[in-house]
Amino acid sequence: MSAAAFFNTLARLFAAGALAACVAACAPVQSWNASDFSSLARSNGPSVVNIGVAHEAAAIRSDGRTAPGLDRVDESTLGSGFIVSGDGYILTNAHVVAQGSEIRVRLIDRREFKARLVGLDPLADIALVKIDATGLPAVKVGDPANTAVGDWVLAIGSPYGFTNSVTAGIVSAKGRVLPGANYMPFLQTDVPINPGNSGGPLFNLRGEVIGINSRIYSRSGGYQGLSFAIPINVAMRIKAQLQAHGAVTRGRIGVLVQEVNQALADSFRLPRPTGALVSYVQPGGAAERGGLRPGDVILQVQGVDVVQSADALGLIADIAPGDTARLAIWRDRAPAALSVVVERLEARQAALPAAPANGPPFGLIVRPLLPQERQVLRIEGGLLVQRANAAAARAGVQAGDIILALNGQSVASPEALAEEARSANGAVALLVQRGSTRIFIPIEMARASSRELED
Repeated sequence: MSAAAFFNTLARLFAAGALAACVAACAPVQSWNASDFSSLARSNGPSVVNIGVAHEAAAIRSDGRTAPGLDRVDESTLGSGFIVSGDGYILTNAHVVAQGSEIRVRLIDRREFKARLVGLDPLADIALVKIDATGLPAVKVGDPANTAVGDWVLAIGSPYGFTNSVTAGIVSAKGRVLPGANYMPFLQTDVPINPGNSGGPLFNLRGEVIGINSRIYSRSGGYQGLSFAIPINVAMRIKAQLQAHGAVTRGRIGVLVQEVNQALADSFRLPRPTGALVSYVQPGGAAERGGLRPGDVILQVQGVDVVQSADALGLIADIAPGDTARLAIWRDRAPAALSVVVERLEARQAALPAAPANGPPFGLIVRPLLPQERQVLRIEGGLLVQRANAAAARAGVQAGDIILALNGQSVASPEALAEEARSANGAVALLVQRGSTRIFIPIEMARASSRELED
């Protein structure tokens, strides 16, 4: 075709509108634009509330001492919450309202209500409060399972008391397990979250709540790029129990578990790194009576796959005390099945001793290697890193690393590691085996912390 004929053909197509239709049909569909955030904030802002909590505090005399019997003054904190039903039920964090003498809720239209605490669950950091109102705009509840890492999310809350502040970011990770919260698979985001955002909702771009903003990881106490939200499906199960009974009942079997990385999967001859590796079994507990042993990998609970360690504890927690947990496990390089009668989880039982109380100060949770692990790795001893937090994580220590020595001294037990750390005078160098490589990792003793958003 000549150039003249080609351009004549284009002209006829434009005249007929065919080419324009093709361009419109073939153009890529834009799945996100900036106006989504404004419409989300406009639609969902009325469902987000500001929560003020008064705490009684003893009056102080002029000499600085507490004055018993004198009038008492109030100290106030601020947090966030969101309406989950039109008749006045509101979800927030337990640490926002715990031990408060009075709870007040302010809506976006400036109406204020005195709220009643229906119940709280300190272990999950969830609380349910109620105000006497009807026809309120409730949030739409989504499913965190349909959220992918990299998805855009939006938070609305009251950071530092600035009500209905909107911030946005992406989901950074799913299923994060944090110190002191082994039963919770947190959503990690880079949404700017600060004190006062506690208890506020995390929305997806469909306008559905997928989490409750609860924690940040910070050296300063303010936002530093790491924010954590409680999955809304977990929160709604707790909400149902709080609304029905005013308290939450959980199951337990008395174990500590850890993630299965590729190195551990290879050592146990697992087809892929999945499940929850049992690192500790409480003597005389339900798991021991049911035949569970350290070194077993829990693959399923009640027929539901365990992808990461928190899944196992969460699934067991949802089983009523006295009922039987059906466990599919991996033992001695082969699948097996066990049945364990579930016990009641008391709040004081939530944290089993993963490491000695006087453990190393740089954020490591470790355990001795199991005999089969030492055999596969062909080493006499060492400590498996179950979790690396704070200074250890910043230095590059990872879960699955094997600590062989600290400052040149062999360490075969958590107690030995703690003792060497205490005598190190701030200069710490770990000899670590990672896969087939041995490296030294220096650790700066300065700390960071994972903390609740204290308001």
